[in-house]
Amino acid sequence: MNITVINGPNLNMLGKREAGHYGTGTLAELESGLRTNYPTITFTFFQSNDEGDLIDYIQGLVSENSKTDAVIANFGGYTHTSVAIRDALAILDIPVIEVHLSNIHARESFRHQSLTAGAADGVIAGFGFLSYQLAVDAARELVKRASGKA
Repeated sequence: MNITVINGPNLNMLGKREAGHYGTGTLAELESGLRTNYPTITFTFFQSNDEGDLIDYIQGLVSENSKTDAVIANFGGYTHTSVAIRDALAILDIPVIEVHLSNIHARESFRHQSLTAGAADGVIAGFGFLSYQLAVDAARELVKRASGKA
C-alpha cells in the first residue's frame, strides 16, 4: 500500500511553534514515526507553504501513473480558507483523510470550519501525532473496503 501524506503551511516548523497546540516533535520525527510504525506501507511525504504547489501536487495524484492508494492531508491554515484546495481534492478518486494535530473545534472560532473537509472521507483532529496514525488505520480500512477485501 502507498499512502501520500501532504502537509501545508507552517507544518515544516513543528517543534518550533506553539507546543501547547502542536507538541514538540518535528515534521521529520512525524514522518519517521509513521515509517517505523507502519513498515509495510510505502509513504510519500510532501510539504509546502504555497497553496499553488499543494494544488499542483494533488492534481499530480490524478495521473494514471500515480501509485498512491490514499491521501492523508493537513492543510494547516488553508483548511479554513482554500476553496481551490478543496476543489483539487474533489478530483481524487481515492480515500482522503484530513488530519489536524490540535482540536480545531476547541480553538479560535475561525478554525472551526474546514473548507477542505467536504472533499475528504473523514477528519481526525486533536490527537497530535497520533492523528496521523489513526488516519493511516482509517485509510487502510477504506482501501480494503474499496478493493472488496473487507
